[in-house]
Amino acid sequence: MSAPQATWLPDGRRLHLNHGPIDLIVEAFGEAAEMEAAYRQCVARFQTILVELVEELPELRLPAGPQPRMFSGPTARRMEAAVAPLADVFITPMAAVAGSVADEMLAAMVIGRNLERAYVNDGGDIALFIAPGHRIEAAIAGTGSGFANRLTIRAGDRVRGIATSGWRGRSFSLGIADAVTVLAASAAAADAAATLIANAVDLPGHPAIKRRPACELAPDSDLGDRLVTAAVGSLTEGEAAAALEAGLAVAEALRRRGLIEAAALFLDGQVRLCGSLPERFAAGAGTRGSRSSIQSRNGGPIRPQVTSAEGFVHG
Repeated sequence: MSAPQATWLPDGRRLHLNHGPIDLIVEAFGEAAEMEAAYRQCVARFQTILVELVEELPELRLPAGPQPRMFSGPTARRMEAAVAPLADVFITPMAAVAGSVADEMLAAMVIGRNLERAYVNDGGDIALFIAPGHRIEAAIAGTGSGFANRLTIRAGDRVRGIATSGWRGRSFSLGIADAVTVLAASAAAADAAATLIANAVDLPGHPAIKRRPACELAPDSDLGDRLVTAAVGSLTEGEAAAALEAGLAVAEALRRRGLIEAAALFLDGQVRLCGSLPERFAAGAGTRGSRSSIQSRNGGPIRPQVTSAEGFVHG
């Protein structure tokens, strides 16, 4: 494996960090000296984060229980803390790995710094820092579907993490959601919850849904021989609605427990909304195949798009 890489994107504002499977886009706002120091802190923390995770990977791939296990690394502890409240169903800390990495990197970036705003985007799972009096806007954008909307996250809001899961994403899913986007108090919490909600959007035994054991697609998957969604064929409007309602019930249960703030669930042109921020999603509801989206450094979609109070910030 190559060494950790840190490079500026062509706009000169966003920092790209890459090491093996970890690929981050980072941006800070504030006084120049504070931003420079924040970026230095971020790069320094990035040097060891993957190595730390690899050292504890075997245990991180095991199912969580109601009592959090004691991990050595801070990112691993974030992962375990995010999934422990959800351990009444099958879930491993790997369900929160991207969000936990984003949270850990953001914490290292802002400590001791006087920033206005900052974010760390780990493949679409985003950790946010917002100083008093400031705000960040996040766009939920469709992949060619026409769905596009923004929500404003202010310093006084409890949202500091955004994550998206679904069978079309970069990770395996037990369900059939095109996408589930979750807002929560941390990126790790949003990541874990999005996984479970997306798993619950399902039609067990439906002949149009093709599934394969996760271990056949990725031998080292934490899902083992559990069946993951490989393809979703034609569904009736009623079938898609039933699947979404199943996922919405899980989302509402998590919201009532205080584990998430809001969620948007997408399947086959239908949308279900949960939580205190639905009006910020509602204008685009009803479009087909929507998911949160962000432009990657090569122009491809990789989920939530972050904007600053002054305008678009391509994450």
